[in-house]
Amino acid sequence: MAEPVDFKTQMNQLIRGYWTTQAIFVAVELRIADLLSDGPKHPDELGRLAGVKGDMVYRVLRALASIGIFAEDVEGRFMLTPLAETLCGDSGQRAYARLHGQELYQSWAKLLEAVRTGDAGFVKAFGIPAFEYFSKNPERGAVFDKAMTGHHGREADPMLDAYDFSAFNSLVDVGGGNGSLLIAILKRHPHMHGVLFDLPRVVNRAHSAVEDAGFRERCRLVGGTFLESVPSGADVYLLRHIVHDWSDEDSATILRNCRSAMKPAGKVLVVEIVVPAGNDPSFAKWMDLMMVTYGGKERSEKQYRHLFGLAGLQLTRIVPTNAGISIIEGVQA
Repeated sequence: MAEPVDFKTQMNQLIRGYWTTQAIFVAVELRIADLLSDGPKHPDELGRLAGVKGDMVYRVLRALASIGIFAEDVEGRFMLTPLAETLCGDSGQRAYARLHGQELYQSWAKLLEAVRTGDAGFVKAFGIPAFEYFSKNPERGAVFDKAMTGHHGREADPMLDAYDFSAFNSLVDVGGGNGSLLIAILKRHPHMHGVLFDLPRVVNRAHSAVEDAGFRERCRLVGGTFLESVPSGADVYLLRHIVHDWSDEDSATILRNCRSAMKPAGKVLVVEIVVPAGNDPSFAKWMDLMMVTYGGKERSEKQYRHLFGLAGLQLTRIVPTNAGISIIEGVQA
C-alpha cells in the first residue's frame, strides 16, 4: 500500500525554492568552484581565499552538498562534483546563476505587482526596462549576454537539423546578437549570404566573431531597431528569442516590418518555445512567468496564429526540435 502524500511538506519544499537560487548565487559570486578546481579544500582555506568567514562558507557548501552541488569528504574538505564543475571559470552556467541570483531574483519579487498592473516586474524593480538597464550597466550587460549565450548556445545544431535552410540564398538574423547563430547557419550552408541585424552597439561587438569565422564577404552587419524597419530583400527573416520579449502590439510591428522587407515568396521564421495546452509540467509555462518580469510573453500555437495574422502573415507550420524550441514558419497572407 502506497504511503499517503504529505501535501503540506511538498508545498513547503516548493515555497522554499528560492533558498537554492541564493545559495548557488553566493557560491558563484565567491568563485568557490574555481577555488576547488585544483583539489579539495577546508572551509577555512576557502574563506581566506574568498575574503569571507570560513564557517559561513561551510554552512553554504554543506547545504549545497546535500543536493549534489559540491561534496564534503571525511576530513571536512569540500570538492567539486559534476554539477559544481558547470560553475567553473566564466561559463554561461555561472553567468546564468549570477543573473538569476541578482537582477532576475529582484524582478521576480515584483511578480505580484506585475500581475496586478500589467507592467514589467523588471521595471518595478529597477525603474527602467531590462535591455535599457543592461545597456547602461555594461558589466551586468556582459553577464546577461554570457548567460543567454550559454543558455541558448546549444540550440543551433538542433535547429539546423530540424529545418531545411538549403532553399534560401539570403537570410536576415533579426536581433541576432553576437552572430553565433548566423555563423552556424553560414557554416552549414556555404551558398548562403547573411545579414546580422541588431542595435548598433550590439552589432559592433560581433565584428570580430564574423571575421574570425571567415565570413566577412558573406555576412553584412547592419545596425538599427526592428521596431522601425529591418534590412530588405532577403529570402528569410529569422527571429530567435525576440518576439517573446515584446507585447503583442510590438511583436506584430516587428513581424510586419519583416513581412514588408522580405521577397514576395519569402518566409519569416520565429524560434521560440510553444506553450502546450493542458496541465502537464512544462518549462514553457514557467518561462512565460519569467517574461512577465520583462514585459513579454511566451505563446501557445493559437496565440502565434493570432499574432501572425495581426502582422499580415499566415502561419504555415510549426517545426519542433529536440532542444525544446520550435521553428514557427510564416508567409505573406
